[in-house]
Amino acid sequence: MNPNALTRRDALQRVAVSTAAIGLGARLADADVPRATPQGSLPDDPRLGPLKDLNGYFPFSPSSSPAEWAKRKEYVKRQLLVACGLWPMPPQPPVQATVHGRVERDTHTVDRVYFESSPGLYVTGSLYRPQGGKADQKHPVILCPHGHWSQGRFHDWGETKVKQEITAGAEKFEAGGRHPLQARCVQLARMGCIVFLYDMQGYADGGSLSYQLIHRFAKQRPDLSTPERWGMFSAQSELRLINALGIQTWNSIRALDWLTSLPDVDADRIGITGASGGGTQTFMLAALDERVTAAFPAVMVSTAMQGGCTCENATYLRVNTGNIEIAALTAPRPIAMSGANDWTVEIETKGLPELKLHFDMLGVPENVEAKHFDFPHNYNFQSRTMMYDFFNRHLKLEYEKITESDFKPLSKEEATVFNDDHPAPVLDDDHEVDALRALDELSQQPIAALIPTDEKSRSKFRRVVGGAFEVMIGRGLPDADEIEYKRLSETERDGFFEYTAFLNLKKHGEQLPTAFLYPKDWNKEVVIWLSGQGKSALFNADGSLTTPIAMLVRKGYAVASIDPLYTGEFLKDGKPLTQSRKVPNPREFAGYTLGYNHPLFSQRVHDILTVMSFVKNHESEPQRSHLVGLDTTGVQAAAACAVAPGVVDTLHVSTGGFRFGSITDIRDVNLLPGAVKYGDVPAILALCAPTPLHLLNDGPQTPKLVRSAYGFGKGLGKLSHSRGPTDQEPDIAARFIIDQS
Repeated sequence: MNPNALTRRDALQRVAVSTAAIGLGARLADADVPRATPQGSLPDDPRLGPLKDLNGYFPFSPSSSPAEWAKRKEYVKRQLLVACGLWPMPPQPPVQATVHGRVERDTHTVDRVYFESSPGLYVTGSLYRPQGGKADQKHPVILCPHGHWSQGRFHDWGETKVKQEITAGAEKFEAGGRHPLQARCVQLARMGCIVFLYDMQGYADGGSLSYQLIHRFAKQRPDLSTPERWGMFSAQSELRLINALGIQTWNSIRALDWLTSLPDVDADRIGITGASGGGTQTFMLAALDERVTAAFPAVMVSTAMQGGCTCENATYLRVNTGNIEIAALTAPRPIAMSGANDWTVEIETKGLPELKLHFDMLGVPENVEAKHFDFPHNYNFQSRTMMYDFFNRHLKLEYEKITESDFKPLSKEEATVFNDDHPAPVLDDDHEVDALRALDELSQQPIAALIPTDEKSRSKFRRVVGGAFEVMIGRGLPDADEIEYKRLSETERDGFFEYTAFLNLKKHGEQLPTAFLYPKDWNKEVVIWLSGQGKSALFNADGSLTTPIAMLVRKGYAVASIDPLYTGEFLKDGKPLTQSRKVPNPREFAGYTLGYNHPLFSQRVHDILTVMSFVKNHESEPQRSHLVGLDTTGVQAAAACAVAPGVVDTLHVSTGGFRFGSITDIRDVNLLPGAVKYGDVPAILALCAPTPLHLLNDGPQTPKLVRSAYGFGKGLGKLSHSRGPTDQEPDIAARFIIDQS
């Protein structure tokens, strides 16, 4: 394979080499063309620039057709589910709720409710029902997550604040102004709805995990960051995709499971509304659960700040997407949004126009609306009135007089769920550890059953586990026309030509330093050789080829190698990266960085996919290609094959027994959140089947999952495992390729 063939066609007659490779281009002496980027400079690659964070710009580009949107929607919805730890969905047995302590009012009743969404994780709240009506009448139901208002469900602005709000025109009545969360529940109950106002974790009775932990977490806790004992926000919880956003989303799903099981609920008319952090929960549930009929997220949806709390962020959540597109997932079901003088101030001009185009493309332009209200961050009388009208129309409430009136609010004592007869859970580290482990075990149940034993089960394994890794890696094989070859140097050696080049990935602006060794007597096969040292691993200190590389070239194999991100030419000082980068947020939560940017592990896999595509699509048409991943690149090479199956003909992977489950630092350069949840390294290797796989030094036995994936069909007999000294792995891999070809 001659890498210049894509860019230099005019030199075929100038250099006598195999006619299978088209033109090398005019040869130049070493002094004439640099062999790498100029000393001290770095590749012109945007990944070396600032990281994106929650304060970035997140526009939405509508799809051009329903078919195009259906494809995009499937991926983004899967991305959200993976980010929340809900892909695949954990078991949802009937909810066993405790309902007690009814409070009677003239127009409505209020019950206290709690149930476990997972062992040790509680959903707590107040259930409002309209008074009167027929015994067999079914009512629409509206979920009300509350957001970050002081004391949550117990929120009370106080006398001074409500007088200011009434004077400013933000509120109309004292009770509603002081208790705006209760106000919307009371009014919706008066309109004939059953309403569930439920707690965020750490607010009011939401005592499964503390407020300080879920909403104010700042520093990593080494004592709760080990593989044996781990808590929230640790590397171990990230590796299982257990996070505050996911827990609260799961609580919303289980709340909906319970509500739709009630005999007086009309399951065809389901609404959800919340403001601020409750707005985040609103558009998340609406996006993920098709049972939601209509949604009204207040003061949260925008192209600007995406949500600042640890409970509004999660790894992978907003990589290449944002809140406007997440809201768009509700379509064609109705959604309305209110804005205020905060990050949502421009909702009518940035976000709404694109959503209108989106809903119009789907044939329901009337099903989206947004309005900015000239008040600070709020869910006040003005925006609540908009919400009442929205639900009145879309839930077909047929309520004529849509206006709030004063009411007798619940006291804190009347609203409190836990008491002497219904004790709250004890909040300590042991409870946290046990509750998270139970949640992990619950989410593992549907994954553990996905053992590939035949073509049908392998297909399901690829759809579910492979579908998760597709999100976690975040990119597949680039198209051939996305890659531009830019030659840097060409040097004739004894029996081969050596090239250095950039592979420019035009769509993303990435620039990948690459080296090619092209034998004059090419056998039409290419070896992509990866090492933690980058492309310098092809050479000895004196510039000669290492023994295994020389062996391959003498046998006629072309060899390609790269400097993956933060390797080789990506390092200004030449020192290996010891920690992955982070956004300038002082709180030590991986989701603030990895919720908006690919993990470094994934970015390095992207580079491998780039060179794989270049080789596969080269017009000299190589007959076979082999991918070798040594030392730290072994699992990365396997991950590239896992998300782009069938691209290479053989895969040779050295793992050294590495497992993601051993990682304890959220800034570990090999951290791939979710890897443990979906089966760790063995699952990645299993996803490579039926590509012939040669494992080097993975352990005393080949993992059972890998053996199972290769134990039938086209993968049968295509799994081998070599063991030997680490320094001999390159020789073992090279000899194996030569012997098997």
